[in-house]
Amino acid sequence: MTDVLIAGAGPTGLALAAELAMAGVSVRVLERREGPGLPRPVGLQPRTAELLELRGLDPADQETEGPSGHFAGLPVALDHSVWHTRHPRVINRTQDDVEAMLAEHALKHGAVVERGHEITTVDVGADGVTVDGRRARWLVACDGAHSTVRRLLGVPFPGRTETHVATLAHIRLAAASELVPARAAHFSQVTRQANGYWSMLTPLGDGGHRFVFGSTTTQPGRDAPVSDTEVTEALTALYGAETRLGEVYGASRFNDATRQLERYRHGRVLFAGDAAHIHPPLGGQGLNLGVQDAMNLGWKLAATVRGTAPEGLLDTYHDERHPAAARVLRHTAAQRVFTAPNRGENVEALREIVVDLMRLPDANSYFSGLLSGLGLGYPGARRVPDLDLTTSDGPTRLSALLRGGRGLLLDLGDHPVPPGFTGQVDHVRAATSDDEYRGRLLLVRPDGYAVDPAELGRWFG
Repeated sequence: MTDVLIAGAGPTGLALAAELAMAGVSVRVLERREGPGLPRPVGLQPRTAELLELRGLDPADQETEGPSGHFAGLPVALDHSVWHTRHPRVINRTQDDVEAMLAEHALKHGAVVERGHEITTVDVGADGVTVDGRRARWLVACDGAHSTVRRLLGVPFPGRTETHVATLAHIRLAAASELVPARAAHFSQVTRQANGYWSMLTPLGDGGHRFVFGSTTTQPGRDAPVSDTEVTEALTALYGAETRLGEVYGASRFNDATRQLERYRHGRVLFAGDAAHIHPPLGGQGLNLGVQDAMNLGWKLAATVRGTAPEGLLDTYHDERHPAAARVLRHTAAQRVFTAPNRGENVEALREIVVDLMRLPDANSYFSGLLSGLGLGYPGARRVPDLDLTTSDGPTRLSALLRGGRGLLLDLGDHPVPPGFTGQVDHVRAATSDDEYRGRLLLVRPDGYAVDPAELGRWFG
C-alpha cells in the first residue's frame, strides 16, 4: 500500500510529492497528461521563491529588471524589498519549466510519477483510499480547477460563477506597430483598450509575446477553440493594421469565477491548489497559492503518516491555508472592480484615490506583502527571512539549514533547550548580525515560519 496518492502533477502536486518523499513517505502521483504543462509564462512571487530556496531549488531567471508585480494594474510599482527578502521581484518562468524543476526534485527523493492515467474511481474508507484499484492511506487532490476527485466524491465547490471570459495566446508577430510594447514593463504600461477590446501584450524573452485579450461586447464560450482569425481581429483592433500575426504557439481561455471548498479535508482525502480554490488570475497568484499549500501540508501529512504528529497537527493545514486563500479571493475580487473593461467614472475616481494611497510607503508595503505572500502569517506563526548566519562550521544561511525539510531549533543566543526536546527537530547554535533576531531562540517549521519554542510539543510532538 502506498502511503499517499496525489492526483495531479502540476506544480502543487509535484511540490507536495517532493515534501512527502523527503520525509520518507511513499508517494505516487497520478497525472492524466503524458507530458509537462504548456510553456506559458508564469510569475513566481517572492514568497514562493523563498520556499523553493528552502529546498535548494533555484527559482531565479536571468532578468534583473522588469515588472515587480502589481495590484489591479494600477501604475505604482510594488516595493518588495521592505520585507527583507532575497527575491524582491516577481520571477518570470514558464509552467513547463517550473514543473520540470519540481518533478526532478520529487523523483530524486523517491516519488513516483505515473503519467497518462485518467482517474475514474475513488473509494474512501475509514483507514484508506482506493483510486482505480490502487490502495493508499491518504489521497491529496491537486488536479486543478476541474478536479476529477472533487467531482467523483461530490464535494461542493461554492462561489461565484464567471462573468467574463478572456483569451490567453502566446504569439509571434510578423510585424508590429508603434503601439506594441517594445519590452517587458509594469502591467500598467502594457495594457490597452480600444475598438471594443481590452488587452495586455507583453514581450517575452524568446521573441514571442503573451497576448491576453477580451471583448467588451461579446463573450466567447469558456471551452471554444481559439482561432488565428480571432487573434488577428483582436490584434488589428487594438494595435492597428500594421501589426500582423506570425503564429499562435499556444492558446487557452480563462474566466473570473471565484470558488473555494468549505473544508480542505474530507476524511482521508485532502485538497490543495486549484482543486481547493479558484479565482481570477489577477496579480499572478494561482500557481503560487498552490505551491504554498503544498509546503504547508507536506510536513504535516508526513508526520501524520509516520505516526509522529501531535494531535490536531493535520487540521492546522485547513485552519491556516483556508483563510490564506480566502484572502486572495477577496483581493482578486477587489482587483476585478479596478480592471473591469466597462468601468465607469465612479471606479475611475476610486482608482485615483487608491493610486495615491499606494504611493505612501506604509500602504505600498501592505499591498506588496499582500501580493507577494511575504506579508502572510498564521496565528502564532511568523515568516522568518533567509538570515545570514555563522555557525561552528562557518558562514551559512537559514535556507541552507532547512534543506532537509525538518524543523529547526535555532539558538541565536545562549538558551537552554525547551522542555520536552528529544531531537524532534534539528538544533543549531549560530550568530547573526540582524538586529531583530540577534540573541533570540527560534523554533522554525519546515515551511519557514517561526512559532513559540515553548510550543515545541504542539508542532512536533
